[in-house]
Formats: sequence, structure tokens, C-alpha cells
Amino acid sequence: MSGEQHNYDVLIIGSGAAGLTAALNLANRLKVCVVAKGALSEGSTAWAQGGIAAVLEAGDSFEAHVSDTMIAGAGLNNRATVEYVVGNAPLAIERLEQLGVPFTADEGVLHLTREGGHSHRRIVHVDDATGAAVQHALERAAAAHPNITLMPDRAALDLVTGRHGERYSGEGHVWGAYALSRASGHVELFTARATILATGGAGRAYLYSTAPRGATGDGIAMAWRAGCRISNMEFMQFHPTCLWNLEVKNFLITEAVRGEGGRLINPKTGKRFMPYYDERLELAPRDVVARAIDAEIKRFGLDYVHLDISHMPADFVMGHFPNIYEKLIGLGIDMTKGPIPVVPAQHYTCGGILVDMAGRTDLPGLYAAGECTQSGLHGANRLASNSLLECLVFGEAAAADILARWDDLPAPPPILPWDESRVSEADEDVIVQHNWREIRRFMWDYVGIVRTTKRLERAKHRVDLLRGEVADYYGNYRVTADLIELRNLVDVADLIVRSALHRHESRGLHYTLDYPETSPEAVDTILVP
Repeated sequence: MSGEQHNYDVLIIGSGAAGLTAALNLANRLKVCVVAKGALSEGSTAWAQGGIAAVLEAGDSFEAHVSDTMIAGAGLNNRATVEYVVGNAPLAIERLEQLGVPFTADEGVLHLTREGGHSHRRIVHVDDATGAAVQHALERAAAAHPNITLMPDRAALDLVTGRHGERYSGEGHVWGAYALSRASGHVELFTARATILATGGAGRAYLYSTAPRGATGDGIAMAWRAGCRISNMEFMQFHPTCLWNLEVKNFLITEAVRGEGGRLINPKTGKRFMPYYDERLELAPRDVVARAIDAEIKRFGLDYVHLDISHMPADFVMGHFPNIYEKLIGLGIDMTKGPIPVVPAQHYTCGGILVDMAGRTDLPGLYAAGECTQSGLHGANRLASNSLLECLVFGEAAAADILARWDDLPAPPPILPWDESRVSEADEDVIVQHNWREIRRFMWDYVGIVRTTKRLERAKHRVDLLRGEVADYYGNYRVTADLIELRNLVDVADLIVRSALHRHESRGLHYTLDYPETSPEAVDTILVP
């Protein structure tokens, strides 16, 4: 038995800022379906605390924002892309305001905060829960639009290409995707003239991550298997300040805490340690701060370091960070009176599906936007609060290109339904969970903040062993959501390790003891299927 078949003009996989922005920009002319793996708001957008970077203050400039982005990205950014995104930032903020996002303001003027790597105050925010407010506004608008169908609880398996057609026509063209319905347990077919991947990053390939549970690199893996090039996967950003707590494993302490005066302290010496690592202190880019914390932890045998903003007035702290304050109070930590224990954790995937400035991938009919892509914006390290911005700008860009090319996009040919008769029920779910834990552990140990060639080779050996095991399991048992994610995790772990082995230098987020110097020429890592 196969699941239902659905046909729309455009299929969007992912319901965060990139996916919903694209949907809203398409829906006045086209029928759009937005598929989400879980609930619509379970993605990374709703988890974003800090805000959105945009030049809005007198004395700031587009050139300064571009320069800050390029410096953070260690020169690997595509300047044309950076200029495009930065130039469109104020308009993106204006459109969110029109959707009802209640940005924090002071007497009618947007309050701007500052974060690491920024030379000016330019972070627009909604207290310390910006992403949740943006997600809510976009969801509300999408749900109200008659041309947008929202379909949660569907885990995408693979993109539909020419090989899935009844006559195998249009090889390489993407016509939609297959997705597992969690409710029915059957695989449904979604066909469309254009498909947009907005599936987020691959943070859950690591043991410690601030990313949501579903950040398993699904779009990156599906695009790779379909024939897209993947770029710069070695650049996995580790956020410097994730809460260290035995009960809560992935609660982020926003960059803005350091931007508003928070200091990093060695709990053993009681001293502020960033002066020993970088003249920009706590406002250095994330890769610098994360390596400094990692070095301090290893040098002194610490479990964590302290982030202390208790020297600031209590009303100031509670007013700027109400959600973080309440969360920490519930865990017995009062950030107005003492320090917060923090450690680095995987936070953002800077590489991904190679796209142009219209969000086009290598395959006709397939677009991508947001964290699953390598657009040229982030380079070797993402500048704080450029992530939601990228989603908004590229979600709109992909929609605009689809509308401009609509008459030239062919209708899908007849597509074969998913064959569920060839597999049996799995009775070894414990194997899936074991393999998931194994990937996350060896990626953390061998492909983390500081790397060596030997560690990377060990990781590659384990990935190769798991790949064969997962392929056998996938081919012989009925698919489940956990098995889909495991298959994707194996693929993205392999892409990360291969990319890291390919780069014989240290640049941005990729730091290796075997090649500690930075090459004079900045070159992207591009993997070809």
C-alpha cells in the first residue's frame, strides 16, 4: 500500500523563516504546499534568540556590515552575495514589521543591540526571543493565505527526479519529493513544477548542539543524493556559550549577553581570560571565542567556564534577557547575582547545497534557501545574526526567480508511487538509536572545534562502516522517521569529514593542528556527486 499523492505548483520542504517567506511571496500567483518534518514551529527559526542584523542606525553603513561579514568569514565569502543580502536587510525588517513582528523599541525607535564581530549596534530583536516572534508572524500569515497548504508531520525521504518517472524522462530535473506521513506510516508523493529545500542545518550530527532535534541535514543529504554539489561542509560553527547543565543539554545563551557587557571568566582562577586570546575580547567572532573557551577548558581541566553579567544592574539584565533569566531561575541560576556556566556547542552549518543568488541549485526545478545552503554569505564563519537575514532574503529571491521563470518550468511527468511492498517491518529499532549515538559521539570527538588529520581519518573509517550498515537496513525494512534521519546523518557526516580532510589549512571554523596556517588564497571546498 502506498500513501496519498499530492500535486502543487511549488513544494517547499521546511517551515521556518526561509520556507514560509518563499511561500508568502509565491502564493498570490501559485498553489504552494509547505511540508514540515514535525510541527510547523519545531525548526531552528523559532529557537533563534539574538536577532536580525540590518543597517538602521546613523553612523552605520552597508559597507561596514559587509566588512564585518567578510572579516568573520575569513575572506571566503562571496562579496557580491554579501552585498546583496546586506543591502536587502532593511527591507526584510520592514516586511516583518508589516506582518506584525513586535520588534523591541524605545520610544518608537527600534532598539538595536550589538553582537560579536559587529562594529556597530545593528541587531534588531524581540527581547531575547526574536526567532519565536518571527516564526509566529510568518505562520499566522501563511495559515491565513488560501493558496498555501501547510502539512506538518511529514518526513521527506528523497527528491523526485527523472529516474522516478514512468518513462524515466527528464533525468536530473526535480519534480517534488517523497515524504513519510507520521500519522499513516505510509510514504506520500508530492509533485510540483518547482521545489524549494528550506530544511535547516545538520547540527544533530554532533553530540552537543544548540540546534533542534530535527536538524539532521535532510535537505543537504537529499540534494547530494539527487546530484547537487555540496560546498564548505567543514565549516561547522560552534556557539561559544551553551548552558552547561546536567539536565538541559542545548539551551543557548545568546551572543547579546556578551554584547551587553557579559564577561568570560575562568572559574578556577577567577580571571577574565579573553584578553589573552584576542584584542576584541568577548566580542571577537564566534570561532575565536569558541576556541578560546575550548583551550581554557583543556588547559585547566574544567567542565565549563563562567559567563558573568551580574555586574550590570539587575533591572537591565532582566529587561534585556527575560526569557533566559526565567529559564535559568528555573534551574537555580540567578544571572543577576552570579555567573552562568557555559561550554561551546555546535550551532550552525555554514556550508551546504551550492546555490546562486536566486537560490538555484545545480538541478533544474530545485531551489534551496537558508541554513541548508552555501550561498557565499557566511564564508568560513557566520557573523552573528546574519542567519535569519539570509533566510528572509533568499526565501524571497527563490520565489522571485520561480515566478520569473514560471512559464518555462515544465509540468511533472507521471511519477511512480513509492514501493512499500519490498520491505518488511523493522524489529531492531535499537540499532538505529545506537548508530545515531555513535555518529554524534565520534563527530564530537574527532571532527570538533580543533581537528587533526588522524582524527578525521578515524571518523571517515567509522562513517564508511556505518554507511554500509545503514544502506542494508534502509533497503530491507519499512522506513521510519528515525531511519530516514539516520540515513541523512550518515551522508552529512561523510560530507563534513571529506570536506575537512580536503582543506589543508586553518581558516575560520576549520582549525587543524596539522595545518595551523591560513593559505594566502581563499578557495571553497566543493564536493561533486
